[in-house]
Amino acid sequence: MLSLALASENLVFSIALVLMLMIAVLEGVAALFGAGMSSALESLLPESELSPHTEVGAIEADSALSRFLGWLRIGEVPILMLLVIFLLSFGLAGLLLQGLLHSVTGSLAPGWLAVPVVFLLSLPVVRLGGGVLQAIMPKDETTAVTEDSLLGRIAVITLGTARLNYPAEARVKDQHGYSHYLQLEPDTEGDEFVQGTEVLLLSRQGAVYKGIRNANPHLSDQDPNRS
Repeated sequence: MLSLALASENLVFSIALVLMLMIAVLEGVAALFGAGMSSALESLLPESELSPHTEVGAIEADSALSRFLGWLRIGEVPILMLLVIFLLSFGLAGLLLQGLLHSVTGSLAPGWLAVPVVFLLSLPVVRLGGGVLQAIMPKDETTAVTEDSLLGRIAVITLGTARLNYPAEARVKDQHGYSHYLQLEPDTEGDEFVQGTEVLLLSRQGAVYKGIRNANPHLSDQDPNRS
């Protein structure tokens, strides 16, 4: 088994398992000092810079990225947990499949072929594992908020350009300081919100929120005292 794990074709999978163990140890040490790695990892997620002159193709790419991240349950489950699930599933699946192939054919698949195949196979596992974690993770009733409780707060467009009937992704903080990601479009026809625009949430129709541009410089989604 050790020779299989150290084979050059399987080094990527073995490294993934080692990284998973290192993350677990580092997170445990950080927890002892009242810190954590999840927030740091979430801050590293890319946010594209869009302008009113951004090409339609770029906006569609941002929307596709947003949907893909949502499909992976990023934003619903701590990203550190999803990373651990990915590394574990990627490493184990790679070694198991390579071991099975070796027992049948006596050889291993080259890394350039095995890695992308196992990577794609691991993504549904991340989604499934994230769904399980989301269902079993303890929920603090004191910090639970309803969808309508976000009305009247300031959201910031994070991905895409919001137009009437064409919502974009926005981030809003609740009264406890937790961030929520939602779909947002202008309340008035002709308005357009690009990335970085602050929007006052006015109403909600199903899963889509409507709002107007924030005209009050004293209001911001960064204001921890706003309730």
